[in-house]
Amino acid sequence: MITVTFFKSADYFKGFKISGHADFNTSGPDIVCAGVSSAAIMTANTITEVLHTDAEVTDSDGFINLSLSSAEAKEASHLIEGLWLHLSALQKQYKKYIKVIISEV
Repeated sequence: MITVTFFKSADYFKGFKISGHADFNTSGPDIVCAGVSSAAIMTANTITEVLHTDAEVTDSDGFINLSLSSAEAKEASHLIEGLWLHLSALQKQYKKYIKVIISEV
């Protein structure tokens, strides 16, 4: 199962952490994993490469973490909120394979 944790203060999203594997399809492409990975990488790249926002990004097999500083978080928060909306919709369709959590920080 993929676990996605979004870190949110009272006003805005400050980052996210994604870990695990969906194991939706054991032979062939895993559409759940591909959908989550693609959305997360697009969000991280847009924040760092398009908005030029400082963010700490860690990425490895089955894991991605993005953290924004408080000063930078408000501008990029809308992108992270969009990722939350997208992955929450995936969770409704594939609830056995993805879990989305909001953690207040």
